[in-house]
Amino acid sequence: MSDTPNLPAAGGKIMLVGLGPGSHAHLTARARAAIAEADTVIGYVTYIRLVAELVEGKEVIKKSMTEELDRAIEAFERARMGKKVALISSGDAGVYGMAGPTFEVLFQAGWTPDSGIEVEIVPGASALNTCAALVGAPLTHDFCAISLSDLLTPWPTIARRLDAVAYSDFVVALYNPKSGRRTRQIVEARRLFLRHRRPDTPVAIVKSAYRPRQRIEFTTLEKMIECDIGMLSTVLIGNSNTFIRHGLMVTPRGYRNKYDVENGTTHEGEQAGRSLSTGLTGWLAGLRASGRSAAELAIEHRLPEDYIAALLAEPAELDDEADDETSASEA
Repeated sequence: MSDTPNLPAAGGKIMLVGLGPGSHAHLTARARAAIAEADTVIGYVTYIRLVAELVEGKEVIKKSMTEELDRAIEAFERARMGKKVALISSGDAGVYGMAGPTFEVLFQAGWTPDSGIEVEIVPGASALNTCAALVGAPLTHDFCAISLSDLLTPWPTIARRLDAVAYSDFVVALYNPKSGRRTRQIVEARRLFLRHRRPDTPVAIVKSAYRPRQRIEFTTLEKMIECDIGMLSTVLIGNSNTFIRHGLMVTPRGYRNKYDVENGTTHEGEQAGRSLSTGLTGWLAGLRASGRSAAELAIEHRLPEDYIAALLAEPAELDDEADDETSASEA
């Protein structure tokens, strides 16, 4: 493909369509309409199969798992002809999907939003959302996603990210955890997590969410590699407060830190709509009142010593400014 743009005056369109988990019940109305609007539908062969009855009578281009750039180039070439193209992804097109590689191809070709080819991203429910919905409420507090695929990302980069989020106590969704040839990555991920997390940390493994062969398994960090994990699996690793009860995995939001959850009253020293007593302002006051060194406080709070030292060096008046801002919603 040439770097020199050769774009039509108008008419061509690329729709980056997220199919959600794959079941028609969870396909959005806009995703259906985009596929219906398209002259051409392009996607990984498994994704095409999920929407087979919706693409009848259309030009359908099926690609293999590792041909993402080819899919994007095919979409661009047909859009240059004035065609409307639906480039489909499972989940959300912007979460490990086709949105990124498509924009890379477009920018390489000199495309701009004013070039005559319209690009629309049609969102869908990602594996994070769908798998979480099946197992309970594991993502109610801070979370992140990491792909274990090293086809495009060096393993040291992945390992550093795994170690950082394990240390930071995020709930983590592991995408692409294992394949026929990539079997050790999930083992190494567990090794890194066990440096910072308890062996009994709750884990949920969801395979083929909302599809005919759906499988859900609850386990622990220590035992998770004994489970059935593959390319169609998403692994959800809880944080230090996550629990499993009555077949549901739940990560508390933190309401117990402030409220009696049985009657809704606040604990002594706490105020509804205000930061916790151990929030930024209260914590800073505690640091100053402790009389301890930055080195000691850094060890206690697992934070960089230079960060603690900088806080202690600031005027105490700045602490009050942090508390003056309107509190964010607790919901």
